[in-house]
Amino acid sequence: MLDIKLIREKKEDIQKSLSKRGCEKDFNLDEIIETDNARRRLIVEVEKLKAEINKYSNAKPDPETIQQLRIVSNKIKKIDRQLFEVDKELKNKVSELPNIVAEDVVAGGKENNKVLKIFGKKFKFKFTPRDHIQLANDLELIDYERGAKMSGSGFWVYKGKGALLEWALLNYFIDFHRKNKYTFLIPPFLLTEKSAYTSGHLPKFRDDLFWTQDKLCLNATSEMMIGNYHRDEILEEKSLPIKYFAYSACFRREAGGYRKEERGIIRGHQFNKIEMFQFTLPEKSWEAFNELVKNAEKLTSGLGLHFQSVKLAAGDASSAMAKTIDIEAWIPSMNIYKEVSSISNALDYQARRGNIKYRNSKNNKNDFVHTLNGSGLATSRLIPAILEQYQQKDGSVKMPKVLKKYTGFNVIKNG
Repeated sequence: MLDIKLIREKKEDIQKSLSKRGCEKDFNLDEIIETDNARRRLIVEVEKLKAEINKYSNAKPDPETIQQLRIVSNKIKKIDRQLFEVDKELKNKVSELPNIVAEDVVAGGKENNKVLKIFGKKFKFKFTPRDHIQLANDLELIDYERGAKMSGSGFWVYKGKGALLEWALLNYFIDFHRKNKYTFLIPPFLLTEKSAYTSGHLPKFRDDLFWTQDKLCLNATSEMMIGNYHRDEILEEKSLPIKYFAYSACFRREAGGYRKEERGIIRGHQFNKIEMFQFTLPEKSWEAFNELVKNAEKLTSGLGLHFQSVKLAAGDASSAMAKTIDIEAWIPSMNIYKEVSSISNALDYQARRGNIKYRNSKNNKNDFVHTLNGSGLATSRLIPAILEQYQQKDGSVKMPKVLKKYTGFNVIKNG
């Protein structure tokens, strides 16, 4: 969440930054400041009453004074109840605000996203290429029908060499991050409401999550779990940055659409992902951001794919993030690029929600860390890109060189 002190002191700057997201109706800073003013007035009032009681703390009061103290005590209880409600109201209002955006992030939606780099070239096939759905069916890599039979639309089953390809990708990612000295985590896949609040998914995105009867939600991304790993902790300054990567299956309510670009495994309710995450000093967070972007680019280029990196406009980025760069792989049959990684800097937005601090040696205070995350990588769009970009005229699919030691085969073909 945003710092109420920052909102009070730089209201116009905050308003201008948030307006880039195109959601002015979603927040009212004047109303938030007035709620904070009410909170402050109540605090002053209750402190005066407590000071009045404290005057008699070392004396033996007479019956008349005792009666007066009871009256004051009842007033304090009443104001404390009011203060509790105002605090709750203020927290709810501030919690609904999106994060401010970085200065170089432009206003608007997807139409204003900017391509930063293009890696490799589009393949020019000398034959009529197949799409990833046909390739997956012909090569018996993915079973869509039985997946839907088991769990409904938006689910599938990886089968045979398709399952091995999926697992090879995950092992390739894991080895890469281990070599870069990131610590491997396999966290729980179910989260409390407090955890979903810390990550920024609550209160706004409750309906996008799957919930159990025990009020636990299935994680939508490993970022949700890792971001809570140090919740309510004060970290050692010398320990920062702390670098993690985690494996998880991810679950989202968003259904596979009927649009051509969302067919197959491009979009579904469940997918596998390796997530990168860093807890950093505030002055080092943009350095960490660049590192995560480079990691995602190296992983994708290591697969020999044609892809691009794109800086998202404010309205297309997650509400908790100040800046996001997407890595998008080219899907030949669609002639479009689809996201395989999203790298974001949340600044101190998530740390405030999760009360994650470090002991600052410069001012001897406990200040909030910055948190950053990035897919490293997600698989459900990489497999379509690999199948289509590496397909051969006879309907077979070659394996990217880096995956051969994990798959145990060089090519996928019929029979």
